[in-house]
Amino acid sequence: MRVVIVGQGRVGLPLAVRAAEVGHRVVGYDADERRIKRLTVGEPDAGDVPAGRLRPLLADGSYLPSAEPSDLTGFDIAVITVPAPLRDGVPDLSSVEASATLLGRHLRPGASVVLESTGYPGTTEEVLAPLLEAGSGLTAGRDFHLGCSPERTDPGHPTWRLENTPKVVAGIDPASLAAVEGFYGGLVERTVPVSSCKEAELAKLLENAFRQVNTALVNELAMFAHDLGVDVWKAIDAASTKPFGHLRFTPGPGVGGPCPPLDPSCLPWPVERALGHSFRLVGLANEVNGRMPDYVVRRLGEALNARRRPVRGSRVLLLGPADGGSAGDAPEKPAARVAELLVRMGAEVRAAGNDPHGDPFDPFDPFDAVRRVEASPEELAAADAVVLLADHDGFDYQAVTTHARYVLDCRRRPARGAAVELL
Repeated sequence: MRVVIVGQGRVGLPLAVRAAEVGHRVVGYDADERRIKRLTVGEPDAGDVPAGRLRPLLADGSYLPSAEPSDLTGFDIAVITVPAPLRDGVPDLSSVEASATLLGRHLRPGASVVLESTGYPGTTEEVLAPLLEAGSGLTAGRDFHLGCSPERTDPGHPTWRLENTPKVVAGIDPASLAAVEGFYGGLVERTVPVSSCKEAELAKLLENAFRQVNTALVNELAMFAHDLGVDVWKAIDAASTKPFGHLRFTPGPGVGGPCPPLDPSCLPWPVERALGHSFRLVGLANEVNGRMPDYVVRRLGEALNARRRPVRGSRVLLLGPADGGSAGDAPEKPAARVAELLVRMGAEVRAAGNDPHGDPFDPFDPFDAVRRVEASPEELAAADAVVLLADHDGFDYQAVTTHARYVLDCRRRPARGAAVELL
């Protein structure tokens, strides 16, 4: 089949590569021309796709990265994987809408369109379908297939990859479901069909809300435990020995990672809009997690004061600032908030590291005062404080422990030492 994957970031690129590997002719479309130029020369910048996996597909023509809309002509199936963050309490579906408008111009009878981007229940039928119909003059369900299969990615996970992660699939009618399931059935080991796109969309939000709520629980416990003089990490270790009814979650500087941290907020929005009710639990979780960057800065200030150093004028090195996502999500990143607060307080802020499995954006674009450096022994030793915000494998944690004068470890990663303090 001729396959189009719209969006070539951490979700779209692995999907495009997998589809090409199993025999489809794939166009990986992205409006970011710089990304396309890198992909064209075999330099992937996101997802679990090494150059050695990408370049043979470029060489034999089974994968074509493109920013040219005309390359979308004649597709059999198109998948939308663009970001859909929340802005001012409302899902920002502008990239999804633009993708649908673009695909509508190239949609032909018998083709299929699938939404992988996260949206509220109803996005596929209420947003995608009308735009595709308006652009093509065709009718969803009668003339073309339409469905959704919410992305499930955990870049860098040692076990779970696209191929062996169960894939939820749905369609607006039985024929659409069959088309969606048939496509993904050739890519992954197991598909999980559900009876409607709204159910699939809600399942994705449930997965993200589960993470958000449980992370908020341990984050709030971490704040209280510190003030009470209790080691929350040891308590988490003890609770994690329970073989039933418990899953391990750990505190951190905020919610980041593969999925945009505000995805769960897509749950309260349609509930409040349609039913007039508030979704209190997710809202409270967002509030707790949103306070974590401020708490990290407070803890750092207390540690510097204990060492007779004010925040103003102190040199602070942030490790692992980028925690996945896309440039559009950068203002919401915990690392960006930590940097912003420290800059406002007069600290000399430096940042090292980028997530090797995420999109290579710079979360500090709004903050020119943040200097980008390597986590060298010299930089570690020169810092008054080092803050570990993300536990990327690229860091030399032994060097961090050896050379840093003080480390606020938000991830429980470096070896223990007198200079290391856990969040």
